[in-house]
Amino acid sequence: MTIPNLITIARLIMVPIVIVMIMQHRWGAAFVLFVVAGVSDAVDGFIARHFDMKSEFGAYIDPIADKALLVSIYVALAVVGAIPSWLAIVVVSRDAMIVSAVLLSWVMSRPVEIKPIMLSKLNTAAQIGFAAFALAANAYGLNLGGFDDLVMFAVATLTVASAGAYLGGWLRHMAA
Repeated sequence: MTIPNLITIARLIMVPIVIVMIMQHRWGAAFVLFVVAGVSDAVDGFIARHFDMKSEFGAYIDPIADKALLVSIYVALAVVGAIPSWLAIVVVSRDAMIVSAVLLSWVMSRPVEIKPIMLSKLNTAAQIGFAAFALAANAYGLNLGGFDDLVMFAVATLTVASAGAYLGGWLRHMAA
């Protein structure tokens, strides 16, 4: 077990704690834990790359931890009314589609290589930024006077575009 893997496991353990904080409207704690989780993601990646601690386990568990955190945050924020439900549905549906496509390709003995595309990285950054804003807005009374709606629609657009790009790549892979 490497240090980056232990950090990733700690991030995965933080997920239910952040969700409980959101459900209890303990916004400050939820925001701080979300930021700690985000920083831990950067730290484990840095350590893995710069100290030759990459592992197969890490390659699987890191994106699982990231998605568990983001999907859970969006669902919890929607449940308490901090973001619109439709946005959580868009975010969750994209990830469910990607996971379903990967599983189906395995079942059909045509495994698809999982590698993030630039659009997906931009989408993830936007999702993280908006989730952090939603938590901070509730914790510290932030109000951007409509700019938050613009960012929310940008997140939705990037999420749908990313889903489309992955679906297109998957369809080309399956047809080849």
